[in-house]
Amino acid sequence: MKRLEKESFVSQMRDELLGSSIVVAVDRTSGITVEEMTRLRRGIREAEANFKVMKNTLARIAIKDSALEVISDYFNGPTGLAYSNDPVALAKAIYDFIKSNERLSVLGGVMDGKVISKDVIKSLAALPSQDELRAKIIGLLTANASKIVRTIKEPSARVARVVAAKG
Repeated sequence: MKRLEKESFVSQMRDELLGSSIVVAVDRTSGITVEEMTRLRRGIREAEANFKVMKNTLARIAIKDSALEVISDYFNGPTGLAYSNDPVALAKAIYDFIKSNERLSVLGGVMDGKVISKDVIKSLAALPSQDELRAKIIGLLTANASKIVRTIKEPSARVARVVAAKG
């Protein structure tokens, strides 16, 4: 890349990283095949997140003088950055990949300006997604309404059963 291209790339990456609610650094150790990396990228993309592997010096420049600067300590060797506005979906995508490929490991990250460890990221992956939580809430609300209707309807249903039995 030429200098002007690098400056443009770093500026774009800075905007994307700072605009995300979570940024996770992963150690992309050697031995991951192109096919496996494609599978990782696809899983992260399906979670509506992004994944970039870039030179460590460019990554350090992109996050310089920001809340993300604390993760620059992780930029040793081949490092990738995954970022998103949905922390749970991103964590799930990363750990789904790690289940089948242990050569990738989470180093740590930043969520909403605070440093988070790989244990916190792993616990985020165990949480239900937003859609699952919405479904549970709707189920709870619907269940209560159904119980109220059944309770109101039950006395008349008892009378109808008695009349039907006598008749």
